[in-house]
Amino acid sequence: MDYRITHLKQLETEAIEIIREVAANFENPVMLYSIGKDSSVMLRLAQKAFWPDKIPFPLMHIDTKWKFSEMIEFRERMCREIDFKLIVFTNPEGIEKSINPFENGSEV
Repeated sequence: MDYRITHLKQLETEAIEIIREVAANFENPVMLYSIGKDSSVMLRLAQKAFWPDKIPFPLMHIDTKWKFSEMIEFRERMCREIDFKLIVFTNPEGIEKSINPFENGSEV
C-alpha cells in the first residue's frame, strides 16, 4: 500500500486546516455559496473539516435572480440533505434598478 501524500491531498489538507482555523478563531464566520463548482468544492471541504458534525457556520448565497431555477432547487436540496444554515441575500436596490450583467457588467 502506498502512503505517500499526493499534491492534491496536501492541498485538500491545507484547505481543511484553514477552514477549521477560521471556525475556531473568528466570532461569526460565513462561507459564500454561489451554487457554482468552486462553491461546491468549498462546501465539500467544509463538510470534511467537521465530519461527523454539521458545518458550524452558515453559508450565504447572494441571490442576483440570474440563476436558473434548477440551480436554486439544487441549493435548496443541498441545504436539506447536508443540513446547513443558509442565509440568502438579494440586493433590493439592484433589483429595483434592473442591474444585470449584460447591460452593466462590473461598472456598478
